[in-house]
Amino acid sequence: MAESGMRSALFVCLGNICRSPIAEAVFRKMATEGGVVDKWVIDSGATSDWNTGSEPDTRGLACLRKHDIETSHRARQVTKEDFMNFEYILCMDESNLSDLNRKAKSVKNSRAKVELLGSYDPQKQRIIKDPYYGSDEDFEKVYEQCVRCCKAFLEQNS
Repeated sequence: MAESGMRSALFVCLGNICRSPIAEAVFRKMATEGGVVDKWVIDSGATSDWNTGSEPDTRGLACLRKHDIETSHRARQVTKEDFMNFEYILCMDESNLSDLNRKAKSVKNSRAKVELLGSYDPQKQRIIKDPYYGSDEDFEKVYEQCVRCCKAFLEQNS
């Protein structure tokens, strides 16, 4: 549970092994570099339970390392508590958005604002496509989208 005065963001994709751990790690690094990481609760999760406990995809980890970012995240599924505890739940595509909105309706005290992370993209690329079946370049594209979106999100919430 976020303490009073704390901000909070949960990044979500289908499996929590590709896009959302990249977004979480990028946002954590930006918040750290901006000197505000202690004011944020930052995490990521999945709409599915397929990869619970798994490390992020090795291609995603390699992409992050290339940009001097490390993560120790393990995949987890979004819980009902997340809708009560997080201020923002930022997801990657329309499928995530509809899954999360459906789950939010079943949570009595939901306070989370569920949005597409891509809605913050200055280049207006609202959907962050799943790179799982793609190449290293697709992971790099996800990283670049996450950088743009997280930067804009952090600026709007500082």
